Amino acid sequence: MKIGFLSLGCPKNLVDGEVMLGMARDAGHDITTDTASADVLVVNTCAFIDNAKQESIDAILEMAAIKGENKRLVVTGCLAERYRDELRKEIPEIDAVLGTGEVPQILEAIADPRRVRTATASGATPQPLTFFRGGGALPDPVPHPRPDRPEYLYDDQTPRVLTTPSHFAYVKIAEGCDYTCAFCIIPTLRGAYRSRTIDSVVREARVLAERGVRELLLVSQDTSFYGIDRKERGALARLLRELNRIEGLTWIRLLYLYPTTITDDVLDAMAECEKVCRYVDLPLQHASSAVLKRMRRPGNRKTYDALLQRIRARVPGVTLRTTFIVGFPGETEADVAELDAFIADTRFDHVGVFTYSHEEGTRAFGLRDDVPAGVKRRRRQALMSRQKRIVAAAQRARRGASLQVLVDGPSPEHRLVLQGRTEGQAPDIDAVVYLTDCDIESYRPGDLISATVVDSRGYDLVATPAPLAVSA
Repeated sequence: MKIGFLSLGCPKNLVDGEVMLGMARDAGHDITTDTASADVLVVNTCAFIDNAKQESIDAILEMAAIKGENKRLVVTGCLAERYRDELRKEIPEIDAVLGTGEVPQILEAIADPRRVRTATASGATPQPLTFFRGGGALPDPVPHPRPDRPEYLYDDQTPRVLTTPSHFAYVKIAEGCDYTCAFCIIPTLRGAYRSRTIDSVVREARVLAERGVRELLLVSQDTSFYGIDRKERGALARLLRELNRIEGLTWIRLLYLYPTTITDDVLDAMAECEKVCRYVDLPLQHASSAVLKRMRRPGNRKTYDALLQRIRARVPGVTLRTTFIVGFPGETEADVAELDAFIADTRFDHVGVFTYSHEEGTRAFGLRDDVPAGVKRRRRQALMSRQKRIVAAAQRARRGASLQVLVDGPSPEHRLVLQGRTEGQAPDIDAVVYLTDCDIESYRPGDLISATVVDSRGYDLVATPAPLAVSA
């Protein structure tokens, strides 16, 4: 059959989708981007915050509208894990629902949706949802516990169909999370933290490099926790050094680190291994001690300052990315002022600010969501305006500098302009480098080239390639 696939949410969810596609392909099915010709439509959903849930629901309804009598509709991922019975009840066009631990059952869902185990069959109690067809806000049920939930983690023997551009790929090195952050539903949806072995990750990386992948992006819920669940001290640093030896790779990038598990050996590996990007993605969430305590997050402004100083000292030239949440219950203007000062003093390279989403099933759901939505948006805009000014000044200072740029291909916005990234820019989440005054046909995605910065436009850089490209 022809399988049409839509994956929403984070790169970790994307990897699950690629694994399902690989299993379907190896079973003899065809993968298509044409939903009209597909025999089976699969929507791999996200349920992290309200906006993500609504996007997932909209995608399901869009697929349901074009399904017709001869297609099957399968819903997978975090929303399916969280609201499996409700989805089947409210959207009867759905033929099968697979939770986060049921990735291998995609073949069963494609072959015969009626055979797929649902939460009702496992004894869970359905909960009413009213937001699918009637519109309005999402409901607030307490998600049912799944003590019988299967826990799944792919390995290097698992088939995958890459849906990213051919020169970069995400590699999930662990699944689940052991933390109890008050705002987060992930442990409920993904289970306890569990790492893959170093050998498994390295074998997968070698295969990807042989297929032309030049950049590996290592992902998990907490990448710096890697190996701790297996009682393996220093596992992440060893993994980085092993990956650094793989021929064909250009960059190895770490995403989703955690402030209490970044050790010196990891920073040393980042500084010493030429292929490991000097890039630290460190979601800190806030700077106010009072807010961090209510969030059940470790640290405070003083410990964060010390951590960031240590990172910059051990990894010269490091790029720092972080994210913050504003509007958490009880947040005051004084708390936001402290966060604003932290951003101004630290001068992060990349900052994302999100407004708090009051999620059922989290520890914070018992708190009163007392910051009005308009205030949340205002606080976010003020912090992002601060960050924009910081980045604009930093980008102007880079004019005339020589950079190494990984080519991504023609720009989606400007087809006659080449687009790429520095080692301080991750795909899809960070700014880019626009490469002008060059023959775009002379460059391939994955080429590593030298370029000189000639201008900056907001967060992005404009550069001119050197006459000779450095081979990837």
